[in-house]
Amino acid sequence: MIQTTPVYVIIGAAGGIGSALARLLHAQGARLFLAGRTPAKLAALGAELDAPTYTVDATDFAAVEGCFKAAISHYGRIDGAVNSVGSIVLKPAHLTSADDFRHILDLNLTSAFALVRAATPHMRTGGGSLVLISSAAGQTGLINHDAIAAAKAGVIGLTLSAAATYAPRGIRVNCVAPGLVETPLSQHLTANELNRNASVAMHPLGRLGQPDEVARAIAFLLDPAQSWITGQILGVDGGLAALRSRK
Repeated sequence: MIQTTPVYVIIGAAGGIGSALARLLHAQGARLFLAGRTPAKLAALGAELDAPTYTVDATDFAAVEGCFKAAISHYGRIDGAVNSVGSIVLKPAHLTSADDFRHILDLNLTSAFALVRAATPHMRTGGGSLVLISSAAGQTGLINHDAIAAAKAGVIGLTLSAAATYAPRGIRVNCVAPGLVETPLSQHLTANELNRNASVAMHPLGRLGQPDEVARAIAFLLDPAQSWITGQILGVDGGLAALRSRK
């Protein structure tokens, strides 16, 4: 019997956006392969969603290859993959150390490249969808976002080039670019009322984003029904990158 239920690999599945996406895709009937670097959180999510889990360093090419081989071994195929690994660092360039910069690039750009590199060999015949996560900071100039903006702009460049490279194989590559989203990763910014209010004021819609809002955009791009969408950067940012508020 041919299985038609889609199979999706999520790297960074235990994070705020990754876990919201996993729950949404599970509710839609997809089969999931959940990967990340925190075994306990992954195990809890996997038990909740009855999905296999895999501990992986998303910045290690060989480890990410092993993740996708394990997914193929478990399900026999994959139909899509998402890289939900990243960081939020707000520093000007002159206060960013060389080690900090390399770490930011690894988490945000190297992890995205590793996913594209590892996933595409397993999607040669049936096509599929890859979704990466950039940021509004990669599209517009924001104060003290120097290193993270460089990394996230790199994700946009990767999305466009990979979409062109793999289009002949039927593999779609797209990207979402969120504004500031309320997740555990952003708590160091949102916990302080002054910082939170400043962040809210930057977004023309007057509030921060929620993980479910970004998850819905990713699920839309993964969906085989969007078979003619590739090479797109979808802003899910309350208008941050494109608009200027009157405030």
